[in-house]
Amino acid sequence: MAATEREIEELYRSRYMRFVNGTATLAGSREAARDVVQEGFARALARRDDFREGSLEAWVWTITLRVALDQRRRGLRIVGLRNGHPDPVLPEPERDPELAAAVRALPPKRRTVVFLRYFADLTHAQIAQVLGLSEGTAAATLSQARATLRAALTREEESA
Repeated sequence: MAATEREIEELYRSRYMRFVNGTATLAGSREAARDVVQEGFARALARRDDFREGSLEAWVWTITLRVALDQRRRGLRIVGLRNGHPDPVLPEPERDPELAAAVRALPPKRRTVVFLRYFADLTHAQIAQVLGLSEGTAAATLSQARATLRAALTREEESA
């Protein structure tokens, strides 16, 4: 079942800031993220007949992440890939250096799942679709990442 132009436009209107927030972790700034998101939605709109099943939002996220990675390959200010996974970072690490360091210490797959969940507000099923994982693997990866972050931030708090 192809996506309609209206469905994509509604998704853009209702979730634009979530896409910008999530993409900023790859793009390095909200300004660069806005460009990536607009290009991602433009591509989704042009290829709307390719959408078949699953979450439309996850499908557009997949396209948007590819746009970000394409821009990285062209030398634009995008974080890119590490070990085959997107390599997101906090867009303003100076706001919370301890959190930024703890997040940066996560393996790329776990970091990506954290960003898709908390910056993009995707469900486990949507994260699984975007990253090509099972829903259980997405949930387990997020749980592992949260435990690692909790332990790192607790150690930091105790040593302060």
